[in-house]
Amino acid sequence: MSYFTVCSIRVSWTVILLLVYFVYLFLGAAVFQVLEKQAEAHTRNNFQLAKLKFLTNYSCLDGPALERFVQIIINAWEKGVNPTGNSTNPSNWDFSSSFFFAGTVVTTIGFGNLSPSTVGGQVFCVLYALFGVPLNLTFLNHLGRSLNAHLKRLERNTQKPGSHRQVMKIFSMAFFLIFGTVLFLVFPPLVFSYVEGWTYGEGFYFAFITLSTIGFGDYVVGTDPDKHYISIYRSLAGVWIVVGLAWLALLFNLGGGVMERIFQLKWQRKKSKKEDKHSPKQDDGCA
Repeated sequence: MSYFTVCSIRVSWTVILLLVYFVYLFLGAAVFQVLEKQAEAHTRNNFQLAKLKFLTNYSCLDGPALERFVQIIINAWEKGVNPTGNSTNPSNWDFSSSFFFAGTVVTTIGFGNLSPSTVGGQVFCVLYALFGVPLNLTFLNHLGRSLNAHLKRLERNTQKPGSHRQVMKIFSMAFFLIFGTVLFLVFPPLVFSYVEGWTYGEGFYFAFITLSTIGFGDYVVGTDPDKHYISIYRSLAGVWIVVGLAWLALLFNLGGGVMERIFQLKWQRKKSKKEDKHSPKQDDGCA
């Protein structure tokens, strides 16, 4: 464990990182509260007004009966059944959709819009995740190392006699970032926008939330009952998720390494300044 000594106080790098981490969480919580709380209250009020109008227009219904019907709708949604449309809607458990679900299990994305409802399905899901998550991590680590090796090979191949090594390294890194961004974050939202009817911003939001394994479940591909999807659509989305995860995980690792070096560099500079400031005075009580 690394320490930074300021006067007689030894500051752990882990403690500093922990404080920064929780400050970041608190800041995020405050911003989300400001941005979303009023919209949530507006939606809740509109929903309550809609229920009152519905009861007014259909006087044969009473409040408890409506609440029971709303609960049925909620239960259907939680089990992956879209309440809109009719019983002819495509199944959530055809092979393509099941393949997509299996991918969300082993990658720990878990959109939350679909889950097994049978005891057998739930038991199998636990066992499947128990072995699938480590397998997925192993695969992603290997794929990440392969991408990193190709990146280093690209850096070596682009080096020319007389060229500066640092310039070529920056060029290789920029190529990796731009190519991966276009392939996994820029082009897929265009496809999602066309197929799902989303805006490009919504498609980009879905792409990043999915590949970062956050997976809120507010946007999920292939779930609109009014659309007819090709049979392999969700399977192709599952392949995109797996490969894109490796790229984004490597990108996050690179970003984390850069951020760690920046923090350590700043603290080392502060430490050097403190030592330079107190070095002429050996009897000032500082270690």
